[in-house]
Amino acid sequence: MAEDLVLETWDLQCDRNGREHRTAEMGCQQLVVRRGQPFTITLHFSGRGYEEGVDKLAFNVETGPCPIETSGTRSHFAVTDFPEESGWSAVIQQQDGNSLSVSLCSPTSACIGRYSLTLETSTSYQGTSCHIGHFVLLFNAWHPEDAVFLRDEDERGEYVLSQQGLIYQGARDYITSTPWNFGQFEDDVLSICLNLLDTNPKFLRDQNRDCSRRNDPVYIGRVVSAMVNCNDEDHGVLAGRWDNHYEDGMSPMAWIGSVDILKRWKEFGCQPVKYGQCWVFAAVACTVMRCLGIPSRVVTNYNSAHDTNGNLVIDRYLNETGEQEQRSRDMIWNFHCWVESWMARPDLAPGYDGWQVLDPTPQEKSEGVFCCGPAPVKAIKEGDLQLKYDIPFVFAEVNADVVYWVVWPNGSQKKSTHSSVVGKNISTKSVGRDSREDITHTYKYPEGSEKEREVFVKAEHKKSSLRQEDEGLHLKIKLSEGANNGCDFDVFAVIDNNTDAERVCRLMLCARTASYNGTVGPQCGMKDLLNVTLAPRAENSVPLRILYEKYGESLTQDNLIKVVALLTEYQTGDVVVAVRDVYIQNPEIKIRILGEPMQNRKLVAEISLVNPLAAPLNNCVFVVEGAGLTNGQQTKKLEEPVEPHAEIKFRLDFVPRQSGLRKLMVDFESDKLTGVKGYRNVIIAPQPK
Repeated sequence: MAEDLVLETWDLQCDRNGREHRTAEMGCQQLVVRRGQPFTITLHFSGRGYEEGVDKLAFNVETGPCPIETSGTRSHFAVTDFPEESGWSAVIQQQDGNSLSVSLCSPTSACIGRYSLTLETSTSYQGTSCHIGHFVLLFNAWHPEDAVFLRDEDERGEYVLSQQGLIYQGARDYITSTPWNFGQFEDDVLSICLNLLDTNPKFLRDQNRDCSRRNDPVYIGRVVSAMVNCNDEDHGVLAGRWDNHYEDGMSPMAWIGSVDILKRWKEFGCQPVKYGQCWVFAAVACTVMRCLGIPSRVVTNYNSAHDTNGNLVIDRYLNETGEQEQRSRDMIWNFHCWVESWMARPDLAPGYDGWQVLDPTPQEKSEGVFCCGPAPVKAIKEGDLQLKYDIPFVFAEVNADVVYWVVWPNGSQKKSTHSSVVGKNISTKSVGRDSREDITHTYKYPEGSEKEREVFVKAEHKKSSLRQEDEGLHLKIKLSEGANNGCDFDVFAVIDNNTDAERVCRLMLCARTASYNGTVGPQCGMKDLLNVTLAPRAENSVPLRILYEKYGESLTQDNLIKVVALLTEYQTGDVVVAVRDVYIQNPEIKIRILGEPMQNRKLVAEISLVNPLAAPLNNCVFVVEGAGLTNGQQTKKLEEPVEPHAEIKFRLDFVPRQSGLRKLMVDFESDKLTGVKGYRNVIIAPQPK
């Protein structure tokens, strides 16, 4: 009778498997693998080696608190000669004396999450079981059978593996980019993301059902969209705030990455981190999705409509001086950010696979919870509003009509002849480059095209502003040159009289500081011309000077000034409205890298900034971070105020831990200048072997 087969030691080969599964940057302390792809472990037996025909080997894998075979959260499988296609499999790769290499593989439809792995050995009738460790299973964008499969290698690199990116902000006429450290492979982030899944109310309600649905990226996307905000008292990650009072937390403009936010959430015992706004919600959701293996990107929509009553019309009310009156909850946001994640939609008819909108910013409830999506971008473009999930809301964000009503002192209302346009310059970072990719065409057909008309008919959307008449009076607001923080600048109302008659008008020009969600602050510039005479077929340009002493105090951290022009023609009573958001530019942060960038060798960054204001800056703080570069955040507090127009310069040491292209990101905060961002790309050479 053969003696028992006794397992002495084993090796999960975290390093080699991590490299093959593209998870090595998560560190080699734990085994992290992608589904549908084999991984190898080595078993060392004492006394004697494994004998085929004498010994039987089998494995158990289990995930979640109540693993059940029928729920797909537990599997028992014997070692066989060739891989099993539909379930888990184990195949002997090679035998060397008492050591045995075994290749394990999950099905491409396996539930993702943390698994325990047990080996069962039996000889004749004697059997023993040994727990040999834990591993984490992720979605696999490299496997053609996986629901998140993405064909292009460069896209997989950008949307799954890249730990840094750019998020687009500013205004439609002045698009700015801000750097962001997604950091999905940084220490502890994976365990925090898995913890987020285990904190979600669906898991707490029914653990077995929730874990069994973790094979589905549609389900995961919906859970993540809900858990990034805390509006359902669900221990979500971020609290949103838009009122410019952030003293009891961090200003949304101050963050430069998701890692800091996720770590704070964990340290606070899953209490919401203060504060987020749309790009912060979207960026954190993007980190979680990339970490779990689902290709994802942050997208910005300019002039984004928030249509609360679902009629696809945003009514804006202005009084005769161009001041907005709040009569409806509908808003136009200067920009709004959401996430697109790439996945198949087997729950829908064919044709809706690919990019799906997930919007974690708490705006409207979906099935009783503040979440939005996944909504197929294809369905938004085609106007298929009845499909899952939340397509009407996103359709309105990019297509709603804006109608301006001017309310006269006697209470009568006049509809403006011009409607401003929603859903412009929809933007995301290009693959492998720091440039902007315009993806508006994926959301809508060309304006005025026959296809656009068909979609609007299908969506029962009667667009009033499809064509602007060439005849009549036209009004535009132009900017002379860049508007720099601390400086005065000019805006111009440009009026075209496209008729053969002289026209006499009143022109009101009003500038107010504004927030990116459309709310406005105090006035910072005003002009009221009662008699503007317009010659036939002529153009007039009327300047309005906007002074720093007027806007400086009330400029919000969004750095926006909203200029409204109202042109009223005396003869007909017609009103033309023009609106423009002017972005006030912050100073540039300059970053120089000193020395030869190499893995595990000290590097120095020289960081500088000039105070553009005529007043000193107090409480100045620089925060520096970069995935694989800085080992978390580094903070530099300045003891002294920075005098007007003076330069601040300091040096910072760091030791890059990873090779390859990295971004060093810097945020600057002070009492009068906030959310100033800068970044520098650094190529780190690998450490010589």
